[in-house]
Amino acid sequence: MNNRRDFIKQSALVSGALLTNNVFGNAAIFKTDNIRVATIGVNGMGWANTKAALKVKNLQVVALCDIDNNILETRKKELIALQPAVQNVDTYNDYRKILDRKDIDAVIIGTPDHWHALQMIHACEAGKHVYVEKPCGNSIGECNTMIEAKNRYNKIVQVGQWQRSQKHFKDALAVVHSGQLGNIRNTKVWCYQGWMRPQPIVPNTVVPNGIDYKTWIGPAPMRDFNASRFHFHFRWFWDYAGGLMTDWGVHLLDYAIQGMKAGNPNSVSALGGKFAYPELAEETPDTLTALYAFDNFNLIWDSAMGIDNGSYGRDHGIAFIGNNGTLILDRNGWEVIEERQAKNKIAIPLQKSADNGVELHWENFIDAIRNNTPKSLHCTIEEGAHIATIAQMGNIAYRSGEKVNWDPTTNEFTKEEINKMYYTKQYHNGYVLPKI
Repeated sequence: MNNRRDFIKQSALVSGALLTNNVFGNAAIFKTDNIRVATIGVNGMGWANTKAALKVKNLQVVALCDIDNNILETRKKELIALQPAVQNVDTYNDYRKILDRKDIDAVIIGTPDHWHALQMIHACEAGKHVYVEKPCGNSIGECNTMIEAKNRYNKIVQVGQWQRSQKHFKDALAVVHSGQLGNIRNTKVWCYQGWMRPQPIVPNTVVPNGIDYKTWIGPAPMRDFNASRFHFHFRWFWDYAGGLMTDWGVHLLDYAIQGMKAGNPNSVSALGGKFAYPELAEETPDTLTALYAFDNFNLIWDSAMGIDNGSYGRDHGIAFIGNNGTLILDRNGWEVIEERQAKNKIAIPLQKSADNGVELHWENFIDAIRNNTPKSLHCTIEEGAHIATIAQMGNIAYRSGEKVNWDPTTNEFTKEEINKMYYTKQYHNGYVLPKI
């Protein structure tokens, strides 16, 4: 089940696209004909990505896969309505059947986090280009293996950190990099999500009709079905995800790290807990503060569920606090607040966002496939893995209750016990993380 190496012999993409002499790995370069895409996981961002993909010219979504037949049939009807020219949309419960199809050129991976690594690796091995949702991996070890798989199988892999494709984010970073803010000693990243709350604690039940729960569990520990751990709410349990830190954190931390042109932190400390909803079903903290120590600046992560009143009157954002001014950036736009004591103070009024990041991210992904330009991707697997690793560090500091120190020479924590417990998640139910 987990060995996809037989696919390599059949990995040439033969969807009828125009083949040129320029070839990247086993994949043909497309110029005019349709690129054929399939979606694995059609609830939430998997479906949002599907709709964004349909905005790209000369692209067809020809197959959908999900373990929930109720959602799958609904999405099939919606897809046919959105894409009238393609009435034959195939549906599957087993993603391997999509990877077996030689006429599918690229796949969307929109499944829960604990499935991202295996499905991305298997898709690359089967000769598919991949758009994988964030966080790219559910552990540091998975992230490293995903990079190795992309390199071995020469596939184009875009991570779904779509803010990287938005103009206002790029404009804000240009100001940060210009030096106009002066020396930046602190960055603050916050995520206050008032609408997010876990489900009530409910008894385990039999698996509802139409759901392949065993496949949904996949490499995670087998547990009885519980509605409060399923679908959207998987993200509040360590078996499958990492809470707000790996959900929103990979987006927001990404821009703090890009702005500061930073690598990995030297150390991370974290405090938090189930302070907002102690009576609800969750394992990940609903309130968390983490301090990342870099050589020349500090980064503070601050998250809270059930509250919208975050820093600077925003429910999420990044603040670059410089001697001359503070640049505040979020999904709605950016501005610079002057530092009143500065001689070279700077102030810039709000610059509003005016584009659709998900759609632009998809245009970038398909352009990279058509033109054989993997370096043109706005979020490569290396970049996605870097930020996912930093987010995992915050969670590991919280879970271990220790200040964790990073060794850049070994690319591991300095304490071996931390590496053994948290670096790579243990796989279950016969699944194995491949050695690339």
